[in-house]
Amino acid sequence: MDSYDAKSIKELLEIHGIKPSRMKGQNFLIDANIPEKIVRLSGLNESCGVIEVGPGLGALTAALSRTAGYVTAVEIDGQLIPVLSDLFRERKNVCLVRGDILKIDLRELANEKMPGLTYHICANLPYNITSPAITGFIQAEIFKTITVMVQREVARRICAEPGTPEYGAFTVYTNYHTKPQILFDVPPECFMPRPKICSSVLKMETRTERLADAADEEVFFRVVRAAFSQRRKTLVNALFSVFGNSYDKQEIIGILESCGLTSLVRGETLDIEKFIDIAAHFKQ
Repeated sequence: MDSYDAKSIKELLEIHGIKPSRMKGQNFLIDANIPEKIVRLSGLNESCGVIEVGPGLGALTAALSRTAGYVTAVEIDGQLIPVLSDLFRERKNVCLVRGDILKIDLRELANEKMPGLTYHICANLPYNITSPAITGFIQAEIFKTITVMVQREVARRICAEPGTPEYGAFTVYTNYHTKPQILFDVPPECFMPRPKICSSVLKMETRTERLADAADEEVFFRVVRAAFSQRRKTLVNALFSVFGNSYDKQEIIGILESCGLTSLVRGETLDIEKFIDIAAHFKQ
């Protein structure tokens, strides 16, 4: 397909009798500048093997195929596969896979389709699977970068600073494993059908070194989950609700004081390094 403007997308949908599915979060890009900008800012090149999620009608797939060494596009909607197969039949570096990205073994898929390349994620994620998809990408532990279009609110939550309303456990989790940055916003009029919300393109560069050793991670994330599970509570009370079987409140206060914190501090004001410090004291 030569163009991904609104007219071309509408004609393609009509030819194949396809109606965008709200349940599957289908909003097709109709501004060709957006995919090109995503690929340019993602830093991809021919040494990269990219897994794309939800290619839709292939606007981002086309841009990726002109830059990356190989593109594996995973699409859950069976009615789109024949359309995509026809559009990319001459692109030797594009492979279409029908499946649910939340159920696919990403490591196995990447090793099978793109051996010898560095692995990356680049996708216009359906809004309804954003958090579990990003979690799955991180847990796969094979991707050098994760570049995704998501709801603007989600992007801001991932990049939030301590003490802000958006800052939460998912912020800490994603920042522990990656270095995220918002590249640019994408307004609703760039899609068909037009969503009611604004989107943002987010790039997450995987950290090459862990911030804490593996033995501390379990305790670290227990501390983080406790801190944000009951945001209105002081950190002492939040931690006591999780660690109360092993520590009394005075001992927890002592741990916080040894980390330079008062008994009135709330978890939502702490950065990752302080959570790591607290977890290390609990481990001891």
